[in-house]
Formats: sequence, C-alpha cells, structure tokens
Amino acid sequence: MLCEECGKRPASVHVTKIVNNQKMQQRLCQECARTKWEDMGFFVQPHLTMQSLLSGLLSSAGGAQIGSSPAIQARCSNCGLPFREFARTGFLGCGHCYQQFDEQLRPIYKRIHGDTEHKGKVPLRCGGRARVTREIESLRKELQECIRVENYERAAVLRDRIKALQDGLASSEENGGS
Repeated sequence: MLCEECGKRPASVHVTKIVNNQKMQQRLCQECARTKWEDMGFFVQPHLTMQSLLSGLLSSAGGAQIGSSPAIQARCSNCGLPFREFARTGFLGCGHCYQQFDEQLRPIYKRIHGDTEHKGKVPLRCGGRARVTREIESLRKELQECIRVENYERAAVLRDRIKALQDGLASSEENGGS
C-alpha cells in the first residue's frame, strides 16, 4: 500500500485518530509521517526498534546496575543465550531464559505492567470462586510471613479469615454455586 500523503513510497506508519467519536485512519510513509508530526510540534523518533525500546527500559529500571554487574555476563543454562544478547536484541532464546534471567527481568516487568506478578481478569458472573481462591492464597502467604516474624496476633486474624473464606467456598459447593 502506498502513502496516502505523497502516493510514492510504501506506507509503513498507520495513524488512527478519534475525534468526536469519529475514527480516522491514515497510512503514511516514514518521511511524510515525520514531516506531518514535526509540523504539529511532536518529536518523531525515526527508528524505534525493539532494541531501543528495551535499552530504555533497562536503563530506567536499574539497567545501570545490571550493565555494570556480573548479571550481564549470565548465560541461560539451557540455550546458552547471554543476558547481554537479550539486552541488545530484546529476544530471549528459550522458555528457560525467563527463569534464568528472572532477577534481571523483574524490574522490566514492573516498569511495563506495574507489577511483577500476573493478576489476570476473571468474569464477574463466574469468577467468584477464583477470586476467593486467589484471596486465600494471598492470605496464606501473608500468614506465613507473620509467623516468620512472630506476629502471632495478626497471624490469628489471618487464620480466621482464611477459615471463613474456606467455609464459604465449601458451602457454595454444597449448594451447587460457582
């Protein structure tokens, strides 16, 4: 498809604008897009690549420490990919890399997603049991931590809350609920 502005070069930038609930799409070449957006006062980065995006995330998520530490020298024990190569390309070599580089990847996850643990979404109609199960799991972790630091008063409260949630789940199963 050719650029809708100049009609000469291939369109590689797709712009979607919504104004007053009206959706407008425009397909432009790199040059026309840059000119158009710079004329409107926007700075356009000509070549945003996975590498430049990842470099920015690594540097803003503690990449300075990563770059100067032995962690950058780490290699995946399964596929042999060095972390330095991941930092350069943005691509991991295998599924095991996620475990191998967990410590280095966590700040990136936190920066992108706001957390390091996937929460997911559960439909309201049928997700009651899943939400309660997740809450019990979370309370159990907190209970273990309270026991570890010998905060027995809080641990007792958590134990009672877990028991109440478990009883509620059991009674809903007996009544055929979700």
